[in-house]
This record gives sequence, structure tokens and C-alpha cells, in this order.
Amino acid sequence: MSIRVLNSGDTALVVEFGDRIDRAISDRVLALRGRVDAARIPGVVETVPTFRSLMVHYDPLTVRAAELTGTLKTLLEGAKALDRVRRLWRVPVCYEAELAPDLADVAARTRLGPDEVVRLHSSVRYHVYMVGFLPGYPYMGDLPAPLRLPRRADPRVRVPPGSVAIATAMTAIYPVECPGGWHLIGTTPIGIFDTATEPPALFAPGDAVEFEPIDRATFDRLQVRTAHGEHRPLPSELVP
Repeated sequence: MSIRVLNSGDTALVVEFGDRIDRAISDRVLALRGRVDAARIPGVVETVPTFRSLMVHYDPLTVRAAELTGTLKTLLEGAKALDRVRRLWRVPVCYEAELAPDLADVAARTRLGPDEVVRLHSSVRYHVYMVGFLPGYPYMGDLPAPLRLPRRADPRVRVPPGSVAIATAMTAIYPVECPGGWHLIGTTPIGIFDTATEPPALFAPGDAVEFEPIDRATFDRLQVRTAHGEHRPLPSELVP
């Protein structure tokens, strides 16, 4: 694997691991992030992982780009896998029609029954590749191949918070109301972004997520508890 360290303006470096979405690449990105954060390098302000790279923001008055590049290359040695345990989140999702406006269309386009779409979507332990686009928005892969569709041709102006969506090889949860072009196949009653908590985003890159189908009555009960601040899930276990 060819790794490049690139300048991004005069206050950031990008360590680029590849040119595709790949779990092995993601593990190396996150392994380097863990090492950089643990090293507490003077001048490093923040690290931001993406699908295939790690951006390292720094203060140029404290550390020079050339010096930081050398430190990063040293930290890269041996950073070939995720160096920490992963958090596993189990997320309840209601896939009933009124909370899954695109489920029937997805079923028709994939030539699967709605129940089979739900079974496939909830059968995978997903990997959080990155968080972005919106605060707390998790890009999770890898979606089962039979469910992979391009984004909608007609994006919605408003997507409700908690909407569980799919597009290409990814699945995601919308943290707040916003426009969106992914296929909505369910809704979770839990909140995944809350500025009153620390950290505000529920998920982080490297986390594992499983979806658990629930009925409408359970959804309504958990939604009320979430609205009253009585329900914020915790990782159910730690996995390697």
C-alpha cells in the first residue's frame, strides 16, 4: 500500500492511505489516528479521519510541516491495524411503512420482499468509517450487496431526524432534519447527536453498529423516553 503525506494549506497535513472505501484502509487510518492522539505531539490541534485518509491539523507557530511529516512517518511504522477495542452499539429501528417511506421502492428495485430487505439490513455488523456531512452523521458499511442502490434521483428537501437510510454500499442515520438523497427504510427512536452531552455525537469512527428491528409500540415508547432525556444508549459491549 502506497502512503502519501500531503500538505493541505499551511495548517494541516493529510496522510493518504489509498483511493477506495476499504475496511483494511479504514483500520490503518484509525490506527494512525490513535497513535497521533496518544503521542500528544506539540502543535497538533485535531485529527480528522475519513474513508481513506487522516487529516492532521496543526499550529504552524508550534511545529513545522516538515518536522510533523517526519513524526507521522515514524508513527506509521507498524500501524497496520486498529490498535484499540471497538465499541458496539445496538440501535433499535422500526421498519414499519409509515416510518420507512422508501422501503417498498427499495424492495421493488432490488426484487426482494420488504421483510427480506429488513432482514438483510439488520443482519450485518456495520463499521463506522467516518462521521461527517452533518454533525454526528455516521457513514457505515458495508451494506449487503443485494441492497446496494444509487442515491435517489429526486432528493428530499426534508428528511426527519432518526431516519435510517441506505445508498451505494453505505447505511446511515440522519441526526437532524435536513435535505437528503438516500433511501429511507426505517427510523430509530434514539438520538444520535445532542449538544447537551459530551461528546455530542453518539458514534465515532471505528465503532461497530448493529440494527435491531422493533415494532411501532416499542418505537413510540422509546421516542417518548428519548424526548424526555431518559434514554441515551450505551455501548453494549467492547469487541476487538
